Amino acid sequence: MPTLEERIARLEAIEEIKALKHRYLRACDAKRPDEFRDCFVAEGATIDYGPQVGRFEDADGIAEVFARIALLRVDDRIVILDMHHAVHPEISLLSGTEATGSWTLRFRQVNLVDRTERVSAIEYADRYVVEDGAWRIANCVVTVLWTLAKPLPEGFAITESFS
Repeated sequence: MPTLEERIARLEAIEEIKALKHRYLRACDAKRPDEFRDCFVAEGATIDYGPQVGRFEDADGIAEVFARIALLRVDDRIVILDMHHAVHPEISLLSGTEATGSWTLRFRQVNLVDRTERVSAIEYADRYVVEDGAWRIANCVVTVLWTLAKPLPEGFAITESFS
């Protein structure tokens, strides 16, 4: 039977991994590419965001794509607005420095260029490792379960606060 210290260490690791995923999601929604990139290992992360976004053998590649899409401006306004809500985490510690996780993502995107709104149900399958004393994402595979895409209605209004 695990000791009390081992059980507490396990719970702390799970909470640190949840906090990492939440940092990642907030960085996505707040359009902070540096914070987004920092959620992954320094080198060698494998990321597969599916056919729409692509597969990457290092987090620098996905961070560049993220910055290009997330920071796209037209008439000095951000034109891609995202909302990521991850729920139902299942975190499994494999050791004190490695874990896996599954999450369900409720994703919503407003694209002001093509005037569409997309709502998707997505599953994340992640692998986490401790690097320099902190949990980081080492592998991430995204599976889109379904997407609803529809045109934005005439006369819609968007208020945003990105600087």
